[in-house]
Amino acid sequence: MKIRFLSGNRHKIEEVNRILAPIGVDIVPVSKKIEELQTEDVTRLVQDKLIKAFEAIGRPLFVEHTGLYLNGLNGLPAGLTQIFWDRLEADRFANLVAGLGDANVTAKTVLGYCDGREIRLFEGAIEGTVPRVPAGPKDFQWDCVFVPNGHNETFAEMGTRKDDISMRRKALDKFADCLKSVRGKR
Repeated sequence: MKIRFLSGNRHKIEEVNRILAPIGVDIVPVSKKIEELQTEDVTRLVQDKLIKAFEAIGRPLFVEHTGLYLNGLNGLPAGLTQIFWDRLEADRFANLVAGLGDANVTAKTVLGYCDGREIRLFEGAIEGTVPRVPAGPKDFQWDCVFVPNGHNETFAEMGTRKDDISMRRKALDKFADCLKSVRGKR
């Protein structure tokens, strides 16, 4: 089964491919730029992005947004994570969190799928901490500053082992279950 995924992030596309390929889903990347709603409400952000993407593409597709929810900032930056990251990057982000006195964080992915008739949302989350010093490659956004609970490496240090436990994996597993049930009804 082929399905379109709107993302310009090659790391996300590769990760999604690795997770969905074993169940027979072939990702067709669509890198059209969609103006994202700037809000801390990730569900609203994903719904808005999905509607805009579907209007532009006119075909079934999915989008996703992954954000960090810092305990020390009462759940921010949430939907604004990319803005925070672009302004601060790894070292300054880790310093900011260290200054908060609470390094606990939730990483959450909200995935939206539109088949032309309805919109479905799927969510995955994982708890972790932000280390004092970033570790691992810094080329995939904030993976170098997220250590999942029960582990002693950042997502960046884990490499593809991250795929087994990530918030994106959890959201994609729910999405895959939905796709399987739709296929089963045909």
